[in-house]
Amino acid sequence: MPATRRTRTSSGPAAKGSQKTLSFGHKVTKPATPSSTKEDKAHTINPKAAIDLDVGHVSSEAAVAEQAQVEVEKIKSERTPEEERASRVTDAQIKRYWKEREAERKAPRVHQGDVSLEEKILRLFDMSSQFGPCIGIARMKRWVRANKLGLEPPIEVLAVLLKEEEKGNDKIERAHVDELMSSKFIISEA
Repeated sequence: MPATRRTRTSSGPAAKGSQKTLSFGHKVTKPATPSSTKEDKAHTINPKAAIDLDVGHVSSEAAVAEQAQVEVEKIKSERTPEEERASRVTDAQIKRYWKEREAERKAPRVHQGDVSLEEKILRLFDMSSQFGPCIGIARMKRWVRANKLGLEPPIEVLAVLLKEEEKGNDKIERAHVDELMSSKFIISEA
């Protein structure tokens, strides 16, 4: 048997005036009075100083490019032991690393047939969530952060990044997923 609904003391509709109706059409309930104190004036922004403020990046591409430039400048100025190890990694070691990763899979990657070996390695690094998020951060900065946290990112990834930087490839720092997530699609009406 279904539960019955309990009512107040009467079985009819609520008496007129016992429940208020909501109205949004007229008076403001909390009037806003501007209060100016010395404390408020101290927190105002100087218009001349506001010109120099960095309001952020419009897209993640600009942020990633800036991060990549900072990381590359750090590498050029001082080389860490990891970067020395990565510079000694040969192309044969990079290919062996990729073959080991492919051997772990049940089926080959059909959708990456036209992608270079370097890009395949970097996309695998992008999709490895144990190293942190890949959107909005340069690959080099992500590798360095994961290394500092003791997550042991693959040295082959750093080797690929350093070799691509030497070639002058600026697009290598931005994750492919980041490009997809920040792109703007135009849907036409058909």
